[in-house]
Amino acid sequence: MEAILTERIQNSLRYFMFKNAIFLCERLCAEFPSEVNLQLLAACYLQNNQAYSAYHILKGTKTAQSRYLFAISCFHMDLLSEAETALCHSNEPGGEIPNGAAGHYLLGLIYRYTDRKKSAIHHFRLALSIDPLLWAAYEELSILGAAEEATAVFGETAALCIQKQYMHHGAASPNLHISSEDYNLVSSRNFASEDVYSRQFKHTQGNNYRDIPGNYHAAAVSSGAVAQPQNGGPSNTSFYNTPPMASQLSTVAPPPLCRNVQPNGSNLNTGNTDGSPRSVVNTTIQAPRRKFVDEGKLRKISGRLFSDSGPRRSTRLAGDSGANTNANTTSVAGNGTNSSSKYLGSSKLSSVALRTVTLRKGQSRANENIEEGIRNEAFDDARSNMASTTSSSFPSGDVRSLDQDGATVLVGGVVISGSKVISGTSEVLGLLRTLGEGYRLSCLYRCQDALDTYLRLPHRHYSTSWVLSQIGKAHFELVDYLEADRAFCLARRVSPYSLEGMDVYSTVLYHLKEDMKLSYLAQELISTDRLAPQSWCAMGNCYSLQKDHETALKNFQRAVQLNSKFAYAHTLCGHEYVALEDFENGIKCYQNALRIDSRHYNAWYGLGMIYLRQEKFEFSEHHFGMAFQINPRSSVIMSYLGTALHALKKSEDAIKIMDRAILADRKNPLPMYQKANILMSLERFDDALEVLEELKEYAPRESSVYALMGKIYKRRNMHEKAMLHFGIALDLKPSATDVATIKAAIEKLHVPDELDDNL
Repeated sequence: MEAILTERIQNSLRYFMFKNAIFLCERLCAEFPSEVNLQLLAACYLQNNQAYSAYHILKGTKTAQSRYLFAISCFHMDLLSEAETALCHSNEPGGEIPNGAAGHYLLGLIYRYTDRKKSAIHHFRLALSIDPLLWAAYEELSILGAAEEATAVFGETAALCIQKQYMHHGAASPNLHISSEDYNLVSSRNFASEDVYSRQFKHTQGNNYRDIPGNYHAAAVSSGAVAQPQNGGPSNTSFYNTPPMASQLSTVAPPPLCRNVQPNGSNLNTGNTDGSPRSVVNTTIQAPRRKFVDEGKLRKISGRLFSDSGPRRSTRLAGDSGANTNANTTSVAGNGTNSSSKYLGSSKLSSVALRTVTLRKGQSRANENIEEGIRNEAFDDARSNMASTTSSSFPSGDVRSLDQDGATVLVGGVVISGSKVISGTSEVLGLLRTLGEGYRLSCLYRCQDALDTYLRLPHRHYSTSWVLSQIGKAHFELVDYLEADRAFCLARRVSPYSLEGMDVYSTVLYHLKEDMKLSYLAQELISTDRLAPQSWCAMGNCYSLQKDHETALKNFQRAVQLNSKFAYAHTLCGHEYVALEDFENGIKCYQNALRIDSRHYNAWYGLGMIYLRQEKFEFSEHHFGMAFQINPRSSVIMSYLGTALHALKKSEDAIKIMDRAILADRKNPLPMYQKANILMSLERFDDALEVLEELKEYAPRESSVYALMGKIYKRRNMHEKAMLHFGIALDLKPSATDVATIKAAIEKLHVPDELDDNL
């Protein structure tokens, strides 16, 4: 009877009939009570998205496999402390962590969510050393900015490790000690966990979490417990909720919320998360507003004249900007947070000019064949040699003997020769080296290097939706929206059901002001999956483009509700709050995003912009500095870091950082304009005029450039030239408020600067 019930349960799981499996497994446990059968029942509940049931069934169990399943249940229920205790058994401080690589991976996720980054990195690396094909661990290391070069991780050491595992175990998978008769069960679990389990979890908790390992032990499988694949179903639960951080009012980086805890040894488990909590400067104390040094009333001109579009919507900062309808504020060229026009008066310049630059960049590459996903045959010829090059570099020890002895191993339920294991291993690792290096470079924001790396992929992999989405994100970071649009369009064409990167795609369309395409994308995503945060982010971007910030905020809040660990949704909420002048809630949203992902640099940027508007210049410098450490190649971040430094009387440092920003992106007019402002405040009028003359070549129709030149000529008592440039600024049709400001400056043309400042 036990064997019959077990076989029927496994068959039900194979065909995704979870209710039937649970019913039969309850009968099995009632008739034959044992911990192994309880493991099978818990696995059925986990498959059916009932982690709470598995939690109560396994609470108090002692075997390694039961502890692992219990930890998975706790992880789904945000009980990270209990999950850690289950994996690192208190009675066995030096004992082995259940399920090897999968256990280390799960523990790494737990450490990451409890702000123990060093321990998380340690266990992700341990997971990779045990199972070099555990891609999710390398992905997490890349997100944490701690991944080694892919050539080192997926090199000959990894190949030897994989081949020895197949030699020693002869099983379906190196890390799954499963007998051959259970292979079909493992396969069915794989499909179930990847397709059904993740979908069901997404419908209740969100859909942005990475895979949680479910590498069940052989004893549990062979005795009736279901074997879960190594990279089992994605977890889509809400995770660790970080308590409020202590307020700090200093320029020193705030301390982490949780102290680093030393790992329990090389056996500790790892798990997967989206981000590690970080404490951020609390800003409940408002500094009194004061006038910026030597800003002059004409600084107001630049903000309003540069204003154009609404706040940026970006997962990562780029060079666009927007404006809200308030004449006294402009939005920042970067993440869409509004900035005081007194200090940051170049939003229209950064917005319009950057968009035109982006269009030119896209047009120059229009002949590239990304739309068709085609790559030259020469590339394919080169890629075809990747595996052979790899295999030829392996040493001759056990691997050669495996080939020469004609040994056979069981892989995936099929007996194959040792030589095929060697060649197959080298092919897989060769592919992972290219994909891994591209992803690592993207996470380090070396986007052009990442694009060059992806070009080395074979066409069949290059044209997959995941790779095309990564290419679109890289172009987005490079502020090349046309190329990003093409890559995402192709990804949608290849996999119209995939939501990978669609939140970024909606941002791309936002910046291109493709309202029709953005509306269509949002409708398509909603019809595909109403319970995906990406769908509601796209819808929110659509409303934000129409300046309906309240409705946009509701859509972004819906995305947060569906997946509280989706950092991008929190950042978008922050953008909308700032657009609505609700800085307090905007700060909270940015801080929530940083608790999830401390390297989400546009949230640091958003906080810096709020503090700059509130004239808390030290806080602003700190947050821009944090964003700059994460992404040192962003011209926009450098521009506003320089602005904060100038406000703190560090003008020489500000000029140096502006020069770096100009070199990083010669066609971004924002740092050139800000540098001219700084030079003017230092009374280096000739240098300022030289910069503005160069800026006119990139932005010939920006009225604020001519208004600033007019102000400089006035300071030099060159009234005729000042009048000429003020007139040109008026001819470029600025807004009504800007017209009034320019006319006021003309009326005071012959008033000495000392008297003008006192008026």
